[in-house]
Amino acid sequence: MDKLLSIREASRILGVSNGTLRRWEKESRLVPERTAGGQRRYPLSALRPHLVRTEKIDRKTLCYARVSSHDQRQDLERQKQVLEMYCAAQGWKFETIADLGSGMNYNKKGLKILISAILDREAGRLVLTHKDRLLRFGAELIFSICEMNQVEVVIINQGKEPSFEEELAKDVLEIITVFSARLYGARSKKNKKLLEGLKEAYDAVSS
Repeated sequence: MDKLLSIREASRILGVSNGTLRRWEKESRLVPERTAGGQRRYPLSALRPHLVRTEKIDRKTLCYARVSSHDQRQDLERQKQVLEMYCAAQGWKFETIADLGSGMNYNKKGLKILISAILDREAGRLVLTHKDRLLRFGAELIFSICEMNQVEVVIINQGKEPSFEEELAKDVLEIITVFSARLYGARSKKNKKLLEGLKEAYDAVSS
């Protein structure tokens, strides 16, 4: 009798996520049996290696571009152009994800779409112009997730961008603004004095 596996066991054997198995079911690519309680059960004999090979072939190349503020939209378009020209030169089929937000913001729409594609093993390659375009701090964690999910990371420019100090100052100002508002209240004189000092420091760095 063929051994029946849970969705978790099947995903571990094939090296794909539970979400990928659910998508395969919708595509009638790998349809599980159902228990009386409606639980998915996968026959071991159906988990063939060709499923994994096909999944890798279908994986996408994703380009990710980001700037911190609206006044940097021209730089965002430049990033996208560089990414698209690079991928086209390599002969890769690609999709571009763009975000407008701080490198300290982990809740950006595009970033969440990117992470979801990595975890679902829909992405096979991630292309960035610079490492800091992904996140200011914590990019290494995303790169580790990429490694675990067999996603190649390509960084076109390994050096620092000229605007590193300015964007870092913006990120630090944003963090301290949030925490100072929580600690002292938005109308606190102490809070306002702190923010004025931070803005002066920021203006000195960015000038």
